[in-house]
Amino acid sequence: MRALIAGGGIGGLAAALSLHAAGIDACVVEAAREIRPLGVGINLLPHAVRELMELGLADALVATGIPTAELVHHDRFGGRIWGHPRGISAGYRWPQVSIHRGELQLMLLAAVQRRLGASSVRVGLAVEKFEQTTSDVQVTVRDRRTGERDVVPADVLVGADGIHSVVRAQLHPAEGPPRWNGIHMWRGVTEGEPFLGGRSMIMAGSNLAAKFVAYPISRRAELRGRAAINWVAEVRLHEGAAVAPGSWNRQGRLEDVLPHFAAWRFSWLDIPALIAAAPVIFEYPMNDRDPLPWWGAGRVTLLGDAAHPMYPVGSNGASQAILDARVLAWHLAQTSAPEEALAAYEAARRPPTSSLVLANRAMGADRVLSTVEQRAPAGFARIEDVLSSDELEAMGRSYTEMIGTDVEELNARPSWGVDGGREAPGERNGSS
Repeated sequence: MRALIAGGGIGGLAAALSLHAAGIDACVVEAAREIRPLGVGINLLPHAVRELMELGLADALVATGIPTAELVHHDRFGGRIWGHPRGISAGYRWPQVSIHRGELQLMLLAAVQRRLGASSVRVGLAVEKFEQTTSDVQVTVRDRRTGERDVVPADVLVGADGIHSVVRAQLHPAEGPPRWNGIHMWRGVTEGEPFLGGRSMIMAGSNLAAKFVAYPISRRAELRGRAAINWVAEVRLHEGAAVAPGSWNRQGRLEDVLPHFAAWRFSWLDIPALIAAAPVIFEYPMNDRDPLPWWGAGRVTLLGDAAHPMYPVGSNGASQAILDARVLAWHLAQTSAPEEALAAYEAARRPPTSSLVLANRAMGADRVLSTVEQRAPAGFARIEDVLSSDELEAMGRSYTEMIGTDVEELNARPSWGVDGGREAPGERNGSS
C-alpha cells in the first residue's frame, strides 16, 4: 500500500512515521519550499505524548520541551482563581509537554527522513487536485519552483494540509472560508526569569476583552536557569474589524498589541515587558470550521487541521492531529482494502474531534473567568468571595471536557501500535 500525505506539518509527519511503523509506504509532499522551525509554542497533552513516545521520540521530547506541571488561572490583576495539576502531576503515565512548534516539526522531520529516507519528504510541491479511479487515486502536484505539474499515483491520499486544505476544498467545495470568532491573537517567545513553579502554564483575564497565556517551552533554557516563555495575547476586537486570513508566519506589530496589556504587571510576571522583549511577534485570528458530516470518500481522507480545525483553548490542536495519525495507521494496517480502512478511521476519529471543536468554541472555562471579571472588575482578595465552590468545580469539568482525556482510561488503554493491543481505536474513547 502506498500513502501520499499532503502537508509536512506535525500531523502529516506524524502520519508518515505511524504508517512506516505499521509497514505501509508513505511519502509527504509539502508546498513550502523549505521546512523551517517557524511558529511559537504549543502544548502536547498526555494522550499525544504517549503516541510520540511509542514512536521512539521520548528522548528527543524530554531533551527539547518542558513537562508542564500545572495550569493556573488568574484575573487581569494577577489574583489566583483556580489551579489544576497537569500531566504526570495529574496522574497520567505520560507528561504534558510544552514545546516550540518548529522544534517539534524538525524533530518529526528528522525522524521521517532517517527512517523512511531523505526522499520521503518532498518540499516545494503543492497538491492541486486529485482524481480517484477503481484502483488508485491520481494526485496532481505542481512544482512551485518550475511550475511543472506531475501526476502521482497512490493507494491512499491523506489531506494533512491545514485549515486552508486544498484536499478538503475539493471534497467539500461549498464550505467557504474559516469562521472567525472576533478574537485576534498575538504570539511570541521571550526569554526571561522563570515564574511561579518554573513549569507553570498561566491564563489571565478573559475573552470578554483581553486574555493572556504564558508557559515555558525550552528544556535548554531551563538548564541555564532561564525560561523561554511562550505567550499568547488574545483580544476581542470590535464588531466589523477587518482581519487578514490566518497564517502562522504573519508578523504582528508591538504597537497593536501592547496597549491592551499595558497595566498587566503582576508581582511574579511583568506582561508588558514580556511582550516588548519578544524578538518577533506573530498575529493570527482565532479561527475554526464547523464540524463536517463526513471527512473523506473512497481512498481520500483528512487529518489534523484539515479535518477539524479548532480554537486553541484546550491545548488540543496538534495533539488531536497526532492521534489521527496513529489511528489512521492502525486501521490501514488491519486490511488490504483502503476504502474500508479510511471509513473505519473516520468513524473512530470524526465524532470525538467534532465534539472537541464545539466544546472549544463554547469556551466553557472562559465563562467562569468572565464571571470573575464581571463580579470583581477591580480585583479580589479571596476568590471564595467571588465564585462558589460549585462554580470552581464547573471550571475543572469544563477543562476536562475540552481536553477530552480521562486519566484512568488513557492509562489503561492498549497501545495503538500495530504490535500493541488489538482493540480498535475509538471503541472505548476515540479522543483518548
